[in-house]
Amino acid sequence: MFASFQTIAADFGQITGYFFSYSHLYKLIISIGIFCIFVFFKNVFAKYIVNFFMKLCDRTTANTNTYLLHAFQNPVKHLIVLIGAYLALTNYLPENYNIFLHDLLGSFLVILMASGLYDLIEIYVNDENEINRLFNRQIDRIIIPFFSKVIKLLIIALAFVVIASRWGYDINGFIAGLGLGGLAFALAAKDLLANIFSGIIIITDKPFNIGDWIKTSDVEGTVQDINFRSTKIISSDNSLVTVPNSNLANSPIINFTKRTMRRITFNLTVKYDTSSEKLKKCIERIEGLLVQHPGVAKETIAVKFDSFGDSALTIFLYFFTTTIVWNDYLNIKQDINFRIMEILEDEEVKIAFPRTSVYVENSFPIHNDPK
Repeated sequence: MFASFQTIAADFGQITGYFFSYSHLYKLIISIGIFCIFVFFKNVFAKYIVNFFMKLCDRTTANTNTYLLHAFQNPVKHLIVLIGAYLALTNYLPENYNIFLHDLLGSFLVILMASGLYDLIEIYVNDENEINRLFNRQIDRIIIPFFSKVIKLLIIALAFVVIASRWGYDINGFIAGLGLGGLAFALAAKDLLANIFSGIIIITDKPFNIGDWIKTSDVEGTVQDINFRSTKIISSDNSLVTVPNSNLANSPIINFTKRTMRRITFNLTVKYDTSSEKLKKCIERIEGLLVQHPGVAKETIAVKFDSFGDSALTIFLYFFTTTIVWNDYLNIKQDINFRIMEILEDEEVKIAFPRTSVYVENSFPIHNDPK
């Protein structure tokens, strides 16, 4: 036991002597210096060089260069620090670590490149006009987020494959395993695949775009996003509704945004004691009001004496506004309602309300009490 303690003490002494030796301290100081120089250069790069190129790009119309700088700004700064760490470790560690450090550096380079491309896709997704300029055509808004997710997934998958191959893993076996696993996954997740293919059908058929106001058998609201599995809709009460794509693809969809006009229809009831002359006058004046109103479409206007109701005479109104904007539509409707009230007041025609008259028939004679 004493001999073992002496061996450990001797090894500890050798290690301590090495750490405090001139050659080790020299290598350590040089390595720390190399790393600090690259960290300093990273700060200079972030503060001066990037700002210079940003200002240079702002003076031009080349938005692509600006987007590249924004997307790869952080990856390049991390790359500078990574190179400094690689050179410092190469100088400090023995030569048999060089292969490991080289593979580690290559892996991080792939990760930084994938990160820059990922951020670049995200920047372009938020600028629809720049995408249209790149493709020199109008790109459907609903296609952009869907295919951006596909491209991001491909970037991550390719980065994983490249890193795995660098570390010596058999990519062919991995891809073959993905094929067999994909078949099993397809059998086990047919509902998920149905939603994915339904999403593709929605994108190609384009019954609606992001931002459109739609109505289905289950939900009504504004389309916020569409992804591989579902479509997100903001309903009228500002709640988020997630609808599976297969449900949307197999149900009727009413797209209110695609229409150019918005309908107004209602029944106006007046009292039964209204004379036919006054009723005709009211109908003519209301129809003239709608024809002359700037917010009413002139193609279809109907103001007709419709029926004899249970407790009132019914006038049927049917017309369209020239706008589909909700607030403008309400303003037009309100203005028309006030003007109809003024017409009825001018013609002294009263609006009827539901009422019931009860008549009691007495079939028995009434005898006076002699008392």
